[in-house]
Amino acid sequence: MIAQPYHLYVERIDATKNMARFYALSIQPTLFGQASLLRCWGRIGCRGQQKVHMFEHEDEAVCLFLELLSQKRKKGYRPRTSCGNPRVSARSARAAR
Repeated sequence: MIAQPYHLYVERIDATKNMARFYALSIQPTLFGQASLLRCWGRIGCRGQQKVHMFEHEDEAVCLFLELLSQKRKKGYRPRTSCGNPRVSARSARAAR
């Protein structure tokens, strides 16, 4: 059984390169008491791709989770900064008031 939930969603956006990518990680229990690491990635706004890794123990899944997180952070992926339209900044939202 999973001791605590592990969920991550990060994005990498670079308008100069026409780049808008997402990467999601989640550790979930299986029906047989094992742990699975679900990886989803692709272009923001598209379905993307998925890959599932199966593990006997949760700590193995957590190790891969942290390793992948480290790799993505080095490549420039960051947590989403807002829940709304990314083109609307906080400054322009205040100016509209």
